[in-house]
Amino acid sequence: MAAIVTDQFRILNANNFVETVDNSANSYYVVVGLANPALSVGFGRTTAWNTNTPNPIDNINYMNHTGDVQIFGKKVTGGNVRRLITRRNWTQGTRYEMFRHDYSVSNPSPVTNSTRLYAANYYVMNKNFDVYVCIDNGSSGISTSGNASQDEPLFTDLEPSRAGESGDGYIWKYLFTVPPSDIIKFDSTEYISVPGSWPTSSETQIQSVRENGDSTINNNQIKKVYIDKQGFGYSQNIVGREVDIIGDGSGAKVVIDTDSNGKIIKTNVSSGGQGYTYGMVDLGPLGNSGVTLGNHAKLIPIIPPSRGHGFDLYKELGTDKLLIYARFDDSTKDFPTDTKFAQISIIKNPTSIGSTSTYTANDFSSVNAVKVVSPTGTPTIGEKIQQSVTGGTAEGYIVSYDTDTNVIKYYQDRSLYFNQTTSDQTDYVGVTTEAKVLDFESSAESIIAPTSGFTATVDQNFTGISTNPTGNKVISLGVNFTNGLASPEINKGSGEIIYLDNRPLITRNSRQKEDIKIILEF
Repeated sequence: MAAIVTDQFRILNANNFVETVDNSANSYYVVVGLANPALSVGFGRTTAWNTNTPNPIDNINYMNHTGDVQIFGKKVTGGNVRRLITRRNWTQGTRYEMFRHDYSVSNPSPVTNSTRLYAANYYVMNKNFDVYVCIDNGSSGISTSGNASQDEPLFTDLEPSRAGESGDGYIWKYLFTVPPSDIIKFDSTEYISVPGSWPTSSETQIQSVRENGDSTINNNQIKKVYIDKQGFGYSQNIVGREVDIIGDGSGAKVVIDTDSNGKIIKTNVSSGGQGYTYGMVDLGPLGNSGVTLGNHAKLIPIIPPSRGHGFDLYKELGTDKLLIYARFDDSTKDFPTDTKFAQISIIKNPTSIGSTSTYTANDFSSVNAVKVVSPTGTPTIGEKIQQSVTGGTAEGYIVSYDTDTNVIKYYQDRSLYFNQTTSDQTDYVGVTTEAKVLDFESSAESIIAPTSGFTATVDQNFTGISTNPTGNKVISLGVNFTNGLASPEINKGSGEIIYLDNRPLITRNSRQKEDIKIILEF
């Protein structure tokens, strides 16, 4: 049994994802994590991580470990999600394909040999970031590939038009302009960002294009009738004869010219009509009854998507890809400037610490923290810290150390507790105590980092969310401390990881901002 997953299903999935982001019941976050990817132990991490970064593993075990090593999350809003199309810049001398509703295996596009519309090069973006769909490229059944484009479209008129006076045969339909704010956030060498909320936007230009493409309002659905076969023997030297386009719609008409042999040499849609999913040109008024068998013309009304060009932009351009944007800067202490990260993920609906409620704030810290006093030395990001506590030794990996506030941020990932020789569940001497996950305590016991030689003790007297170490500058710590200790703002491992990317290690600094752009293809 033959079956396909259609392009429209992929477009629908992209639309559904955008809707879930816009839904206030959901919280999506771009998350960074894994400050120590080049350890010789632990869940897919390797000493060669930066030169030969391993692919993530899509199983429960790997995702759980990803939850261990998360550091910081930034909320994704609808304003930071855009649908994408492949970038096709207008270039003089390029042969573009016209929009057609019937590209297929048996009727591939003539230039790129694409068997589906959305793979053909039927739209362009000009130097001003205006996007157009090609209504006509001068092609016909005689010259199937059309002409090379000579005139860059620069107009923003609503009706299709030629771009210049070269006579290249091109007719372009203006669709939209990528706004400067989207260029900054979503610009890519490979993709064009498409406006969000196209069906409902009240922005003047978008609304004008959308309503102009709505044939129920403007009765202008069909824009092009393609001459596949000119025929022979119709009424001769006809100029400007208007005939009907019949089918399941109404109101469409096309003006036809013929030559001295009764060949159809020109078509021009005079009324686009509405409601068509197919159409036939009624050539009876041109004397088709007198045309001999085999000499009949074949004219194909090109059916645009939905009601007309510009009405349903996502269907017209095949938006089955999304770009998710997040900027990480120094605006919050939740994301330390001195940390490192090697994983980027998207998670849905993490829960607030100690609760089952979905976390909703703009960002979160997913690491533990301890405020210390009397520090000696400087620890290294990614190294192990330890403290003697009730029942054994608490262990963690340093994510950040702020020398201004004396705050250490750390996570406790499972590689700390596995056999340090085999990195797995193989039995080892000391498993009874060393495999237990123990919390750091507010006590007089020192916190040490054996590799660097760093030592300090917990500031047991500190409680609050801000500190003033110099007496003249209040510094927000991002999370609340109690007796020198602070918990993450989300429950470890909560939420669904829907995207995960392993990267060579990125080191942050105070002068650096990270723009993260994640592309999802459905």
